[in-house]
Amino acid sequence: MEQVLNSRCFNGEQQRYLHTSTVLDCDMHFSIYLPPAIAIGPVPVIYWLSGLTCTDENFVQKAGAQRYAAHHGVALVAPDTSPRGKHVPDDPDEGWDFGKGAGFYVNATQPPWDHHYNMYDYITQELPQLINESFAVDPGRAAIMGHSMGGHGALTMALRNTGQYASVSAFAPICAPSRCPWGQKALGRYLGDNQRDWETYDATALVYRAEDPPPMLIDQGNADEFLDEQLNPQLFASACEDSDFPLLLNMREGYD
Repeated sequence: MEQVLNSRCFNGEQQRYLHTSTVLDCDMHFSIYLPPAIAIGPVPVIYWLSGLTCTDENFVQKAGAQRYAAHHGVALVAPDTSPRGKHVPDDPDEGWDFGKGAGFYVNATQPPWDHHYNMYDYITQELPQLINESFAVDPGRAAIMGHSMGGHGALTMALRNTGQYASVSAFAPICAPSRCPWGQKALGRYLGDNQRDWETYDATALVYRAEDPPPMLIDQGNADEFLDEQLNPQLFASACEDSDFPLLLNMREGYD
């Protein structure tokens, strides 16, 4: 693992690393914020999953979350959104909603995507192991969150990995990818035509088979242009109500 950035930030350290991923068979970047409290002992950690077209740097550079992470003594880990490299296949149509920058946090089963596009295993297994071994974080106090495609990833990973995350939060997540154009394109190509296979990575479908999920929070603007066609939080909320699962859904008036 090679450190490529280290900047002082709110009395902590904003760092970026390059490492070789066995799961993805490529070199990957991730960013991590280490709060000042880490000098005293292990700190909680939040994994942030970004949305379509993003890298590990978007959240780090635009959100301003380091200020609050420093105050509360929490580490922030921001991985990339897909495998990278010249040898990694990309959308042949050059679309922005599939391929590089749009791994959809799944383990692909269809060629040519199945060799590199294993983001689900990367985020839930390989990366946490690397983080736990390399930094003073407490794996027993880990949470996951994300935006859009990353919100989809956060919800599915929390629902499928009981006990791994203390909570899950999502901003404008793709809640039912099996029933929206973005998700249908990605899941169809990564996983094949059998829509039953898609349910493995569909948060709304997973609610009906999950056991003891962590507390779940969704923040969604009601002026979001993608709300009705792509995001569908009402489907997820209905599934949670049917299953008597804890969900706090905040619909924000006037926000996109």
